[in-house]
Amino acid sequence: MLTHNPALVPAASAMTADYVIGVDEAGRGPLAGPVVAAAVVLCKPRPAGLDDSKKLTRERRAVLEATIKRRCRWAVGVVDVEEIDRLNIFGATMLAMTLAVQSLCEQMEGVPREVLVDGNLTPAGRRSEWQWKARAVVGGDAIEPCISAASIIAKEHRDRLMRELAEAHPHYGWERNAGYGTPEHLTALRRHGPCVHHRRSFAPVSQLHLALEA
Repeated sequence: MLTHNPALVPAASAMTADYVIGVDEAGRGPLAGPVVAAAVVLCKPRPAGLDDSKKLTRERRAVLEATIKRRCRWAVGVVDVEEIDRLNIFGATMLAMTLAVQSLCEQMEGVPREVLVDGNLTPAGRRSEWQWKARAVVGGDAIEPCISAASIIAKEHRDRLMRELAEAHPHYGWERNAGYGTPEHLTALRRHGPCVHHRRSFAPVSQLHLALEA
C-alpha cells in the first residue's frame, strides 16, 4: 500500500505541462477494507467505451482496465482501515487521492495543467501535500473520460484487494459484496464479529463491537 511521503510533493516552480489527470475513488461506503483512489492520464487516442465503472459489466471493466494500464499513465493510492478510523472516511479518501496523484506525477514531466476530481470536493486545501490546480466535477465518472478511466482502475483494484482479503476471512463474502453492508455481510458480522479489516468507526461495526464487549 502507498504511504504518505512528503518528498513526493512537487516543487512550486515545476513547469506546468499540457496534461490533465482524472481522479476517482472506490470504497467510501463499505464496512470493511481500504479506500482506493486512482489517477489517470489518458493516452491518444483514448480507449473506447469509457464510462462510470458502476455502469459497466465486470467483464467490460476488466477489458478496459487492461487497456488503460497498457496504454495510459496511471497510479493508485490505498489507505487502510487504521487510517480510515483515524482520519474518518472523508479524510482517508482525500489522502488516497493525494497519494495517487503524487505517484502518477512521479511518472510525468512537469506538473499537470489540471486535476479533475469526481464529486463536489477536492483535496485542495484539505491535504497540505496537495499542490496542483484541481476542479471537482459532479458526476465526472460519467462525463469526463479521464475520470471514467480512474473509476475503472480504482474499482477493479479495490475489488481485487477484497477478493484477496476474502481468502483469509471467508465468512463475510467479500469476494461478492466487496465489504459493503449487504444482508450477507451483516449476518456474518453478527455471527462471527468484526475482524481486523473492519472499519471500527462505521456505525454497524462499532455498535456490534461495543455490544460484544458489554
